[in-house]
Amino acid sequence: MIKLRGHHLICLHFFHGEGYNSKFVENLRLIIKSAETGEKIEICTEADDVCRICPYMKDNMCFYNKDAEPEIIEMDRKAVKLLGFRIKEQVKWIDIKEKIPEIFKEWWKEYCKKCDWRWACEYEENFIRLINEKTENKF
Repeated sequence: MIKLRGHHLICLHFFHGEGYNSKFVENLRLIIKSAETGEKIEICTEADDVCRICPYMKDNMCFYNKDAEPEIIEMDRKAVKLLGFRIKEQVKWIDIKEKIPEIFKEWWKEYCKKCDWRWACEYEENFIRLINEKTENKF
């Protein structure tokens, strides 16, 4: 079973090959492939299967910057709430994917606009489509 924290439930849908290093990127590809082929995902609140290869993860805490850990915890909480899931719930990738368009407006405003990784998502097809829908709907 795959373990993913809240914001990874959303952000991984826009992954297309970017990451900290080749080992990190390969791990993301394996996680997404497993999820897309039906492996269940358990929603967690702590470092997950993405974090375990992250170069900024130390003692199960993120040190990307001095405020990273509390910011990520809040982002995870918001993601789980927006998606309508619960911690420890087991979900399928397709069920998450179906919810992305309906929550994207709020996620974009709150997180995407100021995300350091935004540049990596801006070329991904689904992200572009959702941004275009956002513009058309004036949100």
